[in-house]
Amino acid sequence: MMEHSPMDKLIGKADIVLRTLSGTTTGSGRQHPAAGMHDKPLSEGEKKQSARLMRVNHAGEIAAQGLYHGQAFSARDDRTRDRMMQNAHEEADHLYWCRTRIKQLGGRTSLLAPLWYCGSLAIGVAAGLFGDRWNHAFVKETEEQVVAHLQSHLNKVSPEDKITLAIIAQIKTDEAGHAESARQAGASDLPAPVKKLMRSTAKIM
Repeated sequence: MMEHSPMDKLIGKADIVLRTLSGTTTGSGRQHPAAGMHDKPLSEGEKKQSARLMRVNHAGEIAAQGLYHGQAFSARDDRTRDRMMQNAHEEADHLYWCRTRIKQLGGRTSLLAPLWYCGSLAIGVAAGLFGDRWNHAFVKETEEQVVAHLQSHLNKVSPEDKITLAIIAQIKTDEAGHAESARQAGASDLPAPVKKLMRSTAKIM
């Protein structure tokens, strides 16, 4: 197996960041959760509501990419590093699904995406420096909060918007799976103040 030089690795990381922020990430290529569905006529109010919620979800997925990339960068164990990059790769699907749905609904993504990414990248690096148990703990807590957040969105989307509902439901399933994987990997429980800070940050986004 060819060993990549530090410069090759740096270029590879830079490419991932640029693809994430430029909106050219296309995901892993797995089947779209709404494959075969067709848009039903939606009112302008229903479209705006779905587009707004999907914009929030897209911003959250940008932040998730930053968090995973940062955690992978500072992870002490190769298995943890690989797990974080695998999570990021799987969740690239979410970015693509959210972005394309927003466009279909006539909305736009958040202009603050680079801020969300960079802030989460810094948090991810810090989490990794504390050790793998805390690395997994951040994943577990983040994903559990995201699952609750997505459930609230499922309750707000019009029942007529089957495509948006299918996307959110699949993302929720994926996030729950990542939370469980982190728990099985030995995730510690984060201190209450840290959990509160994470919830506050999510509300700002």
